[in-house]
Amino acid sequence: MNDDALGPDTDQPWIRDPGHRDWLAADALRQLDFFRASLRGDGGFDVLDRVGRPLPGPQELHTTTRLVHSFALAHAAGAPGCEDIIDAGLGFLWRRHRDAQHGGYAWAVAPEGFADDTKLAYGHVFVLLAAASTRQVGHPDADRLLGDVAEVLDLRFWDNGAGLLSDEYRRDWTPFSTYRGMNANMHGAEAMLAAHEATGERQWLDRAGRILEFFAGRIAPEHGWRLPEHYTQGWQVDPAYSGNPMFRPPGSTPGHSFEFGRLVLQHWDLSGRSDDAPDRARHLVERAFADAWRRDGGFVYTLGRDGGPAIRDRYWWPVTEAIGAFARLLKLDTAPEDEERYRDCWRFAAGHFIDARHGGWLPEIGEDGRPVERQFRGKPDIYHALQATLIPQVPGLSGLMRELAEARPLRR
Repeated sequence: MNDDALGPDTDQPWIRDPGHRDWLAADALRQLDFFRASLRGDGGFDVLDRVGRPLPGPQELHTTTRLVHSFALAHAAGAPGCEDIIDAGLGFLWRRHRDAQHGGYAWAVAPEGFADDTKLAYGHVFVLLAAASTRQVGHPDADRLLGDVAEVLDLRFWDNGAGLLSDEYRRDWTPFSTYRGMNANMHGAEAMLAAHEATGERQWLDRAGRILEFFAGRIAPEHGWRLPEHYTQGWQVDPAYSGNPMFRPPGSTPGHSFEFGRLVLQHWDLSGRSDDAPDRARHLVERAFADAWRRDGGFVYTLGRDGGPAIRDRYWWPVTEAIGAFARLLKLDTAPEDEERYRDCWRFAAGHFIDARHGGWLPEIGEDGRPVERQFRGKPDIYHALQATLIPQVPGLSGLMRELAEARPLRR
């Protein structure tokens, strides 16, 4: 792709350039057009293959919730035709994922019922995110969902002594492991910040702050500004743990450091900008970039105990999260190195992940730079890539939904 299509070769930051912003909006609209085909006639959703055809399999909780959240963001930003997916998603969460007998939300559903009735913090925090986002666009079903999932999180997952979320239970809430993880807590902080922005309730901001303080204020400095993924029941780092290679790979995941950096800045902005959070965010982001950016572009997926590359595969979502992190750093200080990295990430994404023909982003590439399907089938998610196109469009570090509603960058 011609770099001129992405942004000008000048000193002007791309996030302030009208041509770059138009390019971002065009990609966002292509993504939305592609993922509209996810909606089935029965109100559920399909994962789509590379050209937009349904793939067989159960519907997972994070797929439902992230579609709802993403289309709520797009609706706020002025994109037309988002209501059907928001309506269907909220209905499907309430009628199909929600466990009317035991409470909470099942991880996966099939036409005949629950396909996986495990109750995961990771899934429940995305329910909170979907509820918070749809509340901000005024959906009448949002408060019901928000109240329900808030009660479940408080009763079942929130460990007030630790200031962190526990991870997983059987359907009847009996525990089956003592695993504790960073990933669910990171997305928990994301959802809690969204819930605070949606409701104004201080508890959400305070709980997000406790999670961020543990990982960004304590764990990261103790580990060279890297973030170990896995922990024991007592919240000690568990370096030997290895689980699901998609959600729980061993070691540390640099893409999560970019996400944490972005969330640290959001919390700092919402909390009055009174501490050294920007320094923490910068340490996290710069360490991740130095560790994981490959000479031929893109980020390695995981690091080993020594901080060296472990899984060298390149996925789309770490690039999107780096874009969001560098965009927020550029809103604070237009440092030349941040601008260079922001541009590098977009150039790599445009050349390797973005499907300009069909819409959406291809999720993984092989060593030759061509698309492969080893970890992911089809195009599994709009959430990461859509946010990468929207975060640079607004001036603030927080209040994304509100600022999108003011700017309306996706109006056709």
